[in-house]
Amino acid sequence: AAPTAGRLKANLSFNSYPRKVNFPRLSRSAVTGALVAVLALSTLPASIATANTLPVPEGRIGDAKQVIVVTAPSWKATEGTLATYEKRGGQWRVVKPEMRTQLGYGGMVRGDRRRQGTGTTPTGVYEVLNGFGRKANPGTELDYIRVDRNDAWTYNPKVPSTYNVFQDADRSWKSYGGYVEDLWDMGYQYDYVAVLDYNLPEGPIRTGANGVRRSSNPPDTGRGGGIFLHVDNGNKTAGCIAVKKKQMREIMQWLDPDRDPVMVIRVD
Repeated sequence: AAPTAGRLKANLSFNSYPRKVNFPRLSRSAVTGALVAVLALSTLPASIATANTLPVPEGRIGDAKQVIVVTAPSWKATEGTLATYEKRGGQWRVVKPEMRTQLGYGGMVRGDRRRQGTGTTPTGVYEVLNGFGRKANPGTELDYIRVDRNDAWTYNPKVPSTYNVFQDADRSWKSYGGYVEDLWDMGYQYDYVAVLDYNLPEGPIRTGANGVRRSSNPPDTGRGGGIFLHVDNGNKTAGCIAVKKKQMREIMQWLDPDRDPVMVIRVD
């Protein structure tokens, strides 16, 4: 199976905050306390936190019980932090305290205002759908495919039916110019990738006789696509979120589709 069959029919995520949201902020003592708890209780799967530890309103995350929170310090920021949280027994737990993350070279933008080619990271709430990578499955419960040299991600606005779609046909995509990512050739950064539900096609994607995968209901071809969580190669991204390889492996191993994981991307 391909990494994505388009947006989920009953998708709960949305691409921007329609109005100003005042996120509760962790105090320095709360952050320190959570980190101490992680170190002191290293034999446990996660550190116990209070309900207020989740630094986003629960009303924004639907039924999610796993949340990745990416925070940029300003709209111009190209680096930020990422932390993971999980809800068990009615309590939110810090799984991974804040770690450094690379963001888009163009800074941050509201998800509904993002334009293709701007290198911006879109704020909003996005489901974590599935994964792929140049390396074998690291142990994730997400649907995962190991890519090869045939695999690509297309986003040519002149071909809407293939916009923001994973492709696995044995063919050349040279006619797409710069509007395609040859996934194998992306190198180390795509060793492990989690796909976010940003501007994906609605409904099913079908494979034609020539092997090209197409959607009958394309997304907005002006907003760009291929917004992923992936491995940090030392550079700013084109809009994705990137963390160190060891951290990415651990996040992939933690993600569980039965717990409806989402990523919240925000500006503090």
